[in-house]
Amino acid sequence: MRTSLVLLSARLLDPATGGFLPQTALAVVDGRIAALGDDRTIRELADAATTVIDLRGAVVTPGLVDGHLHPVTGAELTHGLDLSGCTDLAEVRAALAAEVRRLAPGAWLHAWGLDPNAFGGRPVEAAALAPVLDGVPALLQLFDAHSMLASPRALELAGVDGPRSFDQAAEVVCDADGHPTGLLLEDAACELVERVAPQPTRTERRERLAAALRAMAATGLTGGHAMDANGDSLELYAELDEAGELPLRLRVAPWCQPGVDEDGLRALIGLQGRGGTSWRVDGVKLFMDGTIDNGTAWLERPDCHGESTHAFWPDPAHYTHVIGQLHRAGVPTATHAIGDAAVRHALDSVAKASADGPAGGSTGGPATRSSDGRAAGSAAATRPVRHRIEHIETVPDELVRRFAELGVVASMQPTHCCDFTRADHTDNWSRRLGEERADRAWRCRDLWDAGATVVLGSDWPIAPYPPLGVMAGARHRRPTRDLGQPPHNPGQALTALQALRAMTVNAAFAAGEEQLAGRIAVGHRADLTVLAADPLTTPDGELAELPVLLTVMDGRPTHRAEVLG
Repeated sequence: MRTSLVLLSARLLDPATGGFLPQTALAVVDGRIAALGDDRTIRELADAATTVIDLRGAVVTPGLVDGHLHPVTGAELTHGLDLSGCTDLAEVRAALAAEVRRLAPGAWLHAWGLDPNAFGGRPVEAAALAPVLDGVPALLQLFDAHSMLASPRALELAGVDGPRSFDQAAEVVCDADGHPTGLLLEDAACELVERVAPQPTRTERRERLAAALRAMAATGLTGGHAMDANGDSLELYAELDEAGELPLRLRVAPWCQPGVDEDGLRALIGLQGRGGTSWRVDGVKLFMDGTIDNGTAWLERPDCHGESTHAFWPDPAHYTHVIGQLHRAGVPTATHAIGDAAVRHALDSVAKASADGPAGGSTGGPATRSSDGRAAGSAAATRPVRHRIEHIETVPDELVRRFAELGVVASMQPTHCCDFTRADHTDNWSRRLGEERADRAWRCRDLWDAGATVVLGSDWPIAPYPPLGVMAGARHRRPTRDLGQPPHNPGQALTALQALRAMTVNAAFAAGEEQLAGRIAVGHRADLTVLAADPLTTPDGELAELPVLLTVMDGRPTHRAEVLG
């Protein structure tokens, strides 16, 4: 096999130790690191067809991986008016008014990133945005992507004129007279209005997804754990992969919703291993609750409004049964659990599944993997089944310890803490919880110190995807837009090395791929991120702006800065 890529004059950073490897160059063959050595030795492995890049002392890390993102959904939701920069109602109204002036008569207004903190002490309802949206069909996605505001005209077109009942924890919020306020909580309620709004064509959706993935690669991302497979997501990934236009290695976990029956479970198990060169289905995503900000989390004590008292699954025992079934089939699970009650139930369910029987022993389980992680059969899984919990926004001490005891991966999004809460607890999230629980915000360091495997991600489109910004947030815990503000619970900050490990070594471990990824070593995948300086010594406040010079996935450059020629 010929050498496809050679990198010279590099500083090769080992996230296991935080030090640099003694070698200064590497060669890639068939998507793997084939050799490490000095510049002269590695240069000799190149031929006329080899891409040779002199990095001039730049720092190479294993490819950065986002532990939790939604590529297809994000590409769709972030099309329209960006409200994420609006900090109060005056700014929201001004942005909406400007957009309304640009709209054709009768056209729908789509917006995203609306922060409930912008409403101050007012209820989050469409009336707060009158008269700007009078007569305009509008859907405003709140930043958590679990809720939206629909204008009166949008509700009218959808025929939503009162409360509705759902099979899951969702709600059309209504006033005392039974009239909708415009606030829709969770997917089932949001879909009532979404389905009557104009939809993009499939070609438009494919182009938006491809553009989003290219932009991700330019920030240094080489992979992501995609936490949904809704609609035709898998077909879109397959098309881009076959066309050579998939610049990230994606590990996809389709959703398992409340009420799933045995046929539905068999279908989810049967999807495992489906994939291509750069993507595969590996795991299942479940929801144990919603969000604290909109009152749909599951807390052991109600929030200050008497909300967040119920699980997303109407029958939590059925969730426990499903976890057991998937565990026995060898399928790793990722459970959205934000509130303390939700996290406790998810941990209890994993403990019961582990006690009831070994993983991977049932027939019809997920495909085994070849050495590169691709599907290679239909027998039970041979890799360890590593369950994980996503978000973990507020938990007491005894739950922190159980993550390590049960081997459950803690998947965290530190920029949610940075950008949507405040150190003085005047934000919506903290006010709802009260001082005691707000002081337990995003306990990244406690989980790490307790022995849990912590993986970092963005949850894009909820927060920006650039991985250096995610790592920086884990280190400084300050608002991204104003680093002069005090940090929220600084004792939960990760060190620079921990933050790097959480997006390299730990991400590989969570996927059961520690022998293939997360390190710069011969035989490992050639998924690499090249930075202008050492991320471990770059100050917290400067890390997000550190230039990304080169991104390599499967041995091929997916981003190359002009400075490298």
